Amino acid sequence: MLPGEVRRFLVVGTTTVVIDFIVYRGLLWLDVPVDPAKAAGFVAGALFAYVANRAYTFRAAHSAATFVRFWAVYLANLVIHVAVNALVLWLLSGVAARLILAFGVATALSAVLNFLGMKYFVFRPRAAARAP
Repeated sequence: MLPGEVRRFLVVGTTTVVIDFIVYRGLLWLDVPVDPAKAAGFVAGALFAYVANRAYTFRAAHSAATFVRFWAVYLANLVIHVAVNALVLWLLSGVAARLILAFGVATALSAVLNFLGMKYFVFRPRAAARAP
């Protein structure tokens, strides 16, 4: 069984991915180029993810420092996410399901990197809470 924090992260993450995907596909439908559409979807999901992960997953207080650390992790992940999406699209040129596959690969990598960043950098326990 998964620890509660991981389960909560997966619920928030799943919702974040749905938001990302809806924005991404909606912008593609509006003829927005792939990379900006992917970035916009990722950012839309990130806005939801900050609030939900802070309040629900990690049950952390809001602070300016937390908000800055969150965006540092998410912006680094945005670059990785868009690059991986573009790379997989390029590698799978001619494959009918390439949009879905690229989205899945980029999202899976982002999920792992985001959890690690959120747990150990953004919403890390306060020093007093870590003391024995």
